[in-house]
Amino acid sequence: MFVRSVFQVPLAAVGIHTVTPSPSPGTRLGEAFLTALDDAATDGPILAGGISFGAHLAAEWALRNPGRCAGLLLALPGWNGDPGDSPAAVSARLGADLVHDGGLDGALRDLTGSADPWLAAELDRAWRGYGAGLADSLRVAAARPAPTLADLATLDVPAGVAGCPDDLVHPLAVARAWAGALGRGALRTTRIDIVGADPEALGRAAVLAWLAAGGVPPR
Repeated sequence: MFVRSVFQVPLAAVGIHTVTPSPSPGTRLGEAFLTALDDAATDGPILAGGISFGAHLAAEWALRNPGRCAGLLLALPGWNGDPGDSPAAVSARLGADLVHDGGLDGALRDLTGSADPWLAAELDRAWRGYGAGLADSLRVAAARPAPTLADLATLDVPAGVAGCPDDLVHPLAVARAWAGALGRGALRTTRIDIVGADPEALGRAAVLAWLAAGGVPPR
């Protein structure tokens, strides 16, 4: 799983164990992720996070559960507030339509023909794991509002935001806006071409940002 490959080693370096629940494909994708965070916080506050749509959901969960969130790791947020025609939302809607109209294999050919090999391979692996729920999952991700900047400003936990200046789907301007809006946010960057060779680079950026925002590793 890409999320684990991004976060597990950087978090272990600061003494934090990573838990990455499997997604629940289909129309309840978002709610299932929020429930998984609820379950993870049963024994006490947690450091919540995710990539892209997962970052949106982690911040949404923190807003709902301020006393149960010890901090946030937010990699590559795609938009704030309504998704509108943000590149990530448009990309997800296009993917859903292609899967619905031409099937998974055709959609992957259309979307990854000019992509970097590592990204094409990751998309192929991830999308096949969603099975028949893929198109609905993409539509859920494309339609769900992210926290607004005003919402993010109410959060009072150390929050590390990671962005990539060469990511056209998740503009660095969005990550910068999130970090600036968060009450205790910090931004660190890497590059998508580096993440392709070393996925942990994205996790390191998020963890370093969290430390810069005041995150305290466990003793």
